[in-house]
Amino acid sequence: MSAIEVASGTLYRRTQQEMSYDLKRLILHSLTRRYKAPVRRRVLDSVDLVIERGEKVGIIGSNGSGKSTLLKVLGGILELTTGSVSIRGRIAPLIELGAGFDPDLSVEENVVYYGVLLGFTQSQMRERVARILEFAELTDRIHEPLKALSSGMTARLAFAIATDEHPDILLLDEVLSVGDQNFKGKSAARLNELWHEHCTILLVSHELTFLEAQCERIIWLQAGRIVADGHPADVIGRYKEASLGPRLVAPAPV
Repeated sequence: MSAIEVASGTLYRRTQQEMSYDLKRLILHSLTRRYKAPVRRRVLDSVDLVIERGEKVGIIGSNGSGKSTLLKVLGGILELTTGSVSIRGRIAPLIELGAGFDPDLSVEENVVYYGVLLGFTQSQMRERVARILEFAELTDRIHEPLKALSSGMTARLAFAIATDEHPDILLLDEVLSVGDQNFKGKSAARLNELWHEHCTILLVSHELTFLEAQCERIIWLQAGRIVADGHPADVIGRYKEASLGPRLVAPAPV
């Protein structure tokens, strides 16, 4: 049974021009007959995708190709303009560690709040606070406001919450390990547990060697479209070849 299905997934996002357009500019440009309708950029283009339960899938592509956007759509952070997404199972997105936290709430309150966003109840999260903070090495900061933590501490907290209860689907965006050197070993060990369980994993990364060794399948995105989907060695080989571009031929010696 499939864990993820995307059918004709297309997403347009506002450009900086459109986001900065206000009524005053609209009126002024209309009066001077210089009005130009703000444009939108298509970041996903008719994506059709099926991920089977338990698959480990790497997603590659150049910067701006739509990789992170696709994960955000699957994680429910962004909504498609057209098309549909179907998710079967509990999903944990590790896309922007710390996104969704409230800096004015205490560390404890943020554990509960973040967990609720992931689909757990308040009572479930309160039972898990001590365990999560112990893993994140933040037990002594439980009553402090989140804004008092460093960015590294916040990343550790988000990672600990998202992976405390093993999800059915894990979305990773360049997050193979987080925190300082001591914490990297703990986070890598936990990800390794998930990797070898029957957990569906989608991983965006530029670490092509890791993806080729660990993933069963690679999807190559370019300009919001899937240009290749298949065996890791084959797809990564094609991607490397395309990334090199036309080779320059050295001039013959005179």
